[in-house]
Amino acid sequence: MKLAVFGATGGIGQEIVRQALDAGHQVTAVVRNPAGLTVTGEALEVFRADLTDPRAVRPAVAGREVVLSALGARSRKDAGVATRLTRTVLRAMEAEGTRRLLVVSAAPVGPEPKDDGPLDRVARRVVSAVLKDTYADLLEMEAELARSATDWTVVRPPRLQNRPLTGRYRTVVGGFPAKGRFVSRADVAHAMLAMADDPRTVKQGIGVAY
Repeated sequence: MKLAVFGATGGIGQEIVRQALDAGHQVTAVVRNPAGLTVTGEALEVFRADLTDPRAVRPAVAGREVVLSALGARSRKDAGVATRLTRTVLRAMEAEGTRRLLVVSAAPVGPEPKDDGPLDRVARRVVSAVLKDTYADLLEMEAELARSATDWTVVRPPRLQNRPLTGRYRTVVGGFPAKGRFVSRADVAHAMLAMADDPRTVKQGIGVAY
């Protein structure tokens, strides 16, 4: 497939690029600073763009079958960036007629697992309170997706870890795996690529965790 990847210099983004190239896909990595991308490959195009301008982004999504985004706040001070940058991607995609989009959100934005115990529920609420601005940003980003003309999928991981790819994780369409506390960035990337051509995930939030 021909893929465009936003947030390609981040932990999940670099894993998406690396795994997509290993799988034989053609990848356009959209970045603000090419020096931050450590992945290389013959099927990789590095596209430098101002992510505040949809017109600058349009060539990166034109003719692509799937767009994957790992854009988001790097710290609590960046709250609001996920919505702003995703809005740019959406406008560019709609202008080019590119429809398939997968984005990273977070587990606390989605529904609580019904089978979680009291400690899991308390921990979830504490984290949500501490990061309320970040999660409010992700909630608004998801609302932007729902209003768009794209065939979107939102992937909602819990606490992220820098661990190797396992390919062994649980996913729940429209919910979240019970007692799912962690997942690696590599496995989030793997899940997103697996969902790229899965019609069951279109216009759905997907919980992913170990």
